[in-house]
Amino acid sequence: ILMDVQLAGEMTGIDTAVAIRRELPRLPIVFYSIQDDDAYYRAFRRAGILSHYAYVRKSNYLLPQMIVPLLRDAVNGRSFIDPDIEARVQEVRVKDEHDPMSLLEPNEQAVARMLALGMSNQQIAARMGFRDKRTISRINGQIYTAWGLNATAADEKIARTRAAIIVQHGRLLAWDEDGAPRVMDEKGEWVAWNAAVS
Repeated sequence: ILMDVQLAGEMTGIDTAVAIRRELPRLPIVFYSIQDDDAYYRAFRRAGILSHYAYVRKSNYLLPQMIVPLLRDAVNGRSFIDPDIEARVQEVRVKDEHDPMSLLEPNEQAVARMLALGMSNQQIAARMGFRDKRTISRINGQIYTAWGLNATAADEKIARTRAAIIVQHGRLLAWDEDGAPRVMDEKGEWVAWNAAVS
């Protein structure tokens, strides 16, 4: 199968390939794409397609000559991924691993986004259809715990501010005792954070 990753309708080419392979495992597929959207790379990574495939850029001027050899390789169980696409898939993987929202439940994610917009608990409760703003206070506490902000009655404003910063920058941060923010680097080590670079 020769499949564009962007299709009309609800499903992407990657979703379609996964659905087809449920019925016909290891069916050879050559994906091609002009898209450079994180969502496609994320979908490809999560699909778990490990063999009998190729993934190339539609903009590659050699694509017409590559299609038949790529299909033959896929039929024979070999795989190929364009180096530029592989680099983007890995970039998205690293980004996702450091995404603080991935630590939160959907309701917590919604509250965190509204908190980052400067909304009060009462405004968030109204927007989400809760009658009692204390529900939002409890959710805030769950967010602070998930992100290691350890909110107490004495430092709730600081935790709220820090949560807003985390949402706005899309990076999990930790603050040391003197209040200096730190971010995890690609080696998994906490280093000084520079907001201007992030």
